[in-house]
Amino acid sequence: MSAPFIRCTRLEKTFGGKRVLRGLSLDVLTGETLVILGGSGSGKSVLLKHMNALLRPDAGTVEVDGEAIGALGENELRPVRRKVGMLFQQGALFDSLTVGDNVAYPLREHRLLPRADIPARVREALAMVDLAETEPLMPAELSGGMRKRAALARALVLEPRALLYDEPTTGLDPVVGARINHLIRDLQRRLGLTSVVVTHDLASAFFVADRIAFLHEGTIRFTGTPEEARAATDPRLHEFLTAA
Repeated sequence: MSAPFIRCTRLEKTFGGKRVLRGLSLDVLTGETLVILGGSGSGKSVLLKHMNALLRPDAGTVEVDGEAIGALGENELRPVRRKVGMLFQQGALFDSLTVGDNVAYPLREHRLLPRADIPARVREALAMVDLAETEPLMPAELSGGMRKRAALARALVLEPRALLYDEPTTGLDPVVGARINHLIRDLQRRLGLTSVVVTHDLASAFFVADRIAFLHEGTIRFTGTPEEARAATDPRLHEFLTAA
């Protein structure tokens, strides 16, 4: 079994007096695609945002590649966020920038490449997600699926070792959603990425997952393979899988 690339240990998080994470512990193994399932408001996206310190726990620890990140300052987090990219639920593209400039933005922000080398890296990242030659387009000119893929190219341009996906197929029709699912699997195979996928889409979950974690009432009630999830006797997981 692979070592954990991301390790969450006894996480606690409260918002407005409501405990969202309640001593939650979860390992994401190097090279796997882990899908996090759970009902609306169960804390899936909150947990995801702890994995690259967009949120900090009230208690507990998060380690990325063996390094505890909870106490790191923003400058110290820059190399961590190069390792752990994120695809936000709505893509979060800058509407005032072209697709090419959106994808180039992290390279310029992190000052990773000479200016003259940036266009080639951008072209490479867009080609990975089947968006070659879209650099001049504006986000408003893209379909929903294209926007998701452009945002994915922006995450990939830093050559991360892990990617966090927040509801990657939400709002997409089934054909486009299936294309995103195949892309998640293909990127894992080609690049060896460690991936964490938060989704409500059970078809997507069972297609992309190496393992599934079920989040309920602030804790992880189940982890296992898709086959083990289907066969599980946990009543809450069974109810979720049959009602969704």
